[in-house]
Amino acid sequence: MPRSPVLLQSPRLRIRHAQPSDIPNIINYYQQNRDYLAPFEPLKTSTFYTHHYWEKAISQRLADTQAEKNLKLFLFLKQPTNTLIGSLNFSNFTRGVFQNCTMGYSLDECYQGQGYMSEALQVGIRYIFSHLKFHRIEANYLPNNQRSGKLLKRLGFKVNGYAPDYLYIAGQWQDHILTSLINPTTMRTPSQTAAKSVAFSTQT
Repeated sequence: MPRSPVLLQSPRLRIRHAQPSDIPNIINYYQQNRDYLAPFEPLKTSTFYTHHYWEKAISQRLADTQAEKNLKLFLFLKQPTNTLIGSLNFSNFTRGVFQNCTMGYSLDECYQGQGYMSEALQVGIRYIFSHLKFHRIEANYLPNNQRSGKLLKRLGFKVNGYAPDYLYIAGQWQDHILTSLINPTTMRTPSQTAAKSVAFSTQT
């Protein structure tokens, strides 16, 4: 795991841990998008929008990444320099036999429909699979969030199921569609899948 803040890059974006100097931009991002993001996120307390909250949060996020708990990053435009337009989080790191994490993301309402989220997710997913060596990424979305569903489908995520009352979002328990993406370098080969099927048929 990294001992310093993670910095990823795409053609138009820098995707990185926040720094103390970013706090005014972080607060501004969440304040400006408060109504837009509210239907998709847990309720936030008033302290969430304070400098003190983010001072502690930035330090904790880096410590959690170093402890292999999560990776929580922000999206900054290269031009205009350091304009914050979104977030990208990989959380619930589980190693052992699972090798799984959960992906979440948000994007400024003003930058929707311009390919920024797809660009960021491709870079983030590549880092999770190639550098951190996870086997599987989960990404779950509200049934009415078709924009997110279509994005995940384009990136190769497969629907695994439908979970009633899955997460407490916007002040109530809400259903979610469950999807996942498997690391192609750790995926079972066709011969392994066939061998497993033969063994199962023999046992029955």
